[in-house]
Order: sequence, then structure tokens, then C-alpha cells
Amino acid sequence: MTESVHLSNAGNGAEYAAPDATVTVKIGADHTDGQYEVFEIDAPRGPAAPLHSESWSKAFYVLQGRILVQAGDQGYDLGPGSSISIPAGTLNTFSVLTPSAKFLTISQTGRMGAFFAELSGADPTDYVALGELSRRHGVLLAGTT
Repeated sequence: MTESVHLSNAGNGAEYAAPDATVTVKIGADHTDGQYEVFEIDAPRGPAAPLHSESWSKAFYVLQGRILVQAGDQGYDLGPGSSISIPAGTLNTFSVLTPSAKFLTISQTGRMGAFFAELSGADPTDYVALGELSRRHGVLLAGTT
């Protein structure tokens, strides 16, 4: 790994528009040799992505607001200062319970950033293309193979 320090100040980082949130890359895989990434998620009230699993582990750390995280069969109500880790392959999603929420997502590998980068340019009404994009990046929607 190349030794370098990466600083990401408030308001900095590549920003991706997902259907359910704004995702800002705070530490990208290119700064960690693909070992992990850190994202700041800003999401409005309501449900997020459909129940899905990823091929990478991830963790959430809530900064503001409250979210309900479904991981497997359980629901977890998280407020500021709460965190949860979700193993790779676990069905999961979240809903924002307050007018909005801001939280960090830390993921292993560089796959989550690549997924959001491609997702931000996709047509949200082209479900076939979205399914192919998801599968290509190791994201499986519940009930699909």
C-alpha cells in the first residue's frame, strides 16, 4: 500500500445521487488500497432501497436523526451515536424515522463506491438495467438470484 494521508473536510468528497439518499465519498477505495471505504449518507424520511444483500460487510454509524435498520429477521432502531455491523450476504435495508438522517457507512473493499458511482448515472425506471447493474456489483435484491 502506498503510504499517504487523505483528508476529507466537511463538504468535500464525490457525491452520488441514489434513489433514496445522497451518498458522499469521504474515504474512497483508492486511498485504502481497496480495503475499505467511508461514506456520508444523507437520507429523507421514508423507506430506502428494497431488501437486499451485498457481497461486502458494512457498518452504519448514525450522526443525526433515527433510522430503522432491518438486518436478517431483526429490526434495529438507531439514533445518534448508535452503530451496527452487517456481515456480507445478510439481507438488509433501512428506513428513516425522522424528517431526515445523516449517518456514516463503512464498507469493506471498494465495491460499494463503484456500485454507487454507476447507480447515480442509471435510469431509475429501467428495472432490467438496474437489476443487471446490481448483480454486476454483487448486490442481490431479496427474491432474486
